[in-house]
Amino acid sequence: MIAARVDRPLWRCENCGRLFANPNQSHACGATALAAHFEGRSAKVRAIYEAFRAMLESFGPVIVLPEKTRIAFQVRMSFAQLTIRRDWVLGHFVLARRVESPLFGKIETISRRNHVHHFRLDAVEEVEPLREFAREAYAVGRQEHLG
Repeated sequence: MIAARVDRPLWRCENCGRLFANPNQSHACGATALAAHFEGRSAKVRAIYEAFRAMLESFGPVIVLPEKTRIAFQVRMSFAQLTIRRDWVLGHFVLARRVESPLFGKIETISRRNHVHHFRLDAVEEVEPLREFAREAYAVGRQEHLG
């Protein structure tokens, strides 16, 4: 079951070109330049973003999707996102289980295998402690949790 889902081609929106695991996925078409998220922001937040992206890419290929209010990270589905503020970064992971950890300020349970874990990053050094949760989220992005 997992292999069939992971191997199924992604559907591409004819209007915006974004890829989705599910055909005709509801979404807001629109592209934002990645650089727009960093205009008027501190150099520190760009460094946090770069460290976060590098961590995710250490697990395998990642599609970076700059959207109007956030930067999403996708494999087959979006599994993480960052919202860039002036001097800090807000983000979340989608995990297949609920994890109580002081690293997460808020956890939303969407369904049995879909838990959104929110965090805040104020320094580059705060990225690495998220690594194992990021690895789990990457597996969700690959849809391994649906098997």
